[in-house]
Amino acid sequence: MVFAHGSGSSRKSPRNNFVAEAIRDRGLGTLLFDLLTEKEDQTRENRFDIPLLTDRLVAVTEWLCTRDATRDLNVGYFGSSTGAASALRAAARLEDDIDAVVSRGGRVDMASEALDEITVPTLFVVGGADTQVLELNREAYDQLSCEKELHVVEGAGHLFEGEGELEEVADVAADWFAGALR
Repeated sequence: MVFAHGSGSSRKSPRNNFVAEAIRDRGLGTLLFDLLTEKEDQTRENRFDIPLLTDRLVAVTEWLCTRDATRDLNVGYFGSSTGAASALRAAARLEDDIDAVVSRGGRVDMASEALDEITVPTLFVVGGADTQVLELNREAYDQLSCEKELHVVEGAGHLFEGEGELEEVADVAADWFAGALR
């Protein structure tokens, strides 16, 4: 599982590390890394440069496909916020090398031109109280023609900070990947 973090986040994100632990508990590997260098991240515009973030995610995926230890493994993307847009775009570009995508609170609208090219099982997880992002996810969901699911965490905001909300995200994502990647 390759993680694509959202704007202003990093491989140290407590939320993504929590989800990664749940995924590892299902016997799947995870890779958390930063799509931007620390210097690049200081320029706010870079956090929303989806083509750049997509290129970086594709490069990491291609690197994984060349390594002896990982070349024969199935690959999934877990994208959060703007990272979901880069995950969806990369999945469309690398359709034969990607096996599943999960978006958490994703800005999937930033990948609108790639949605009809997604062929892998795709799960959108959105907070019910995150009304703007939920609407964007519903619109994007309708554009997908692959195996898909939209999971709404009732009452949750964008960061899934309420009691049990992040746990629900982690369980749903881990189950999705366990089913799609095995």
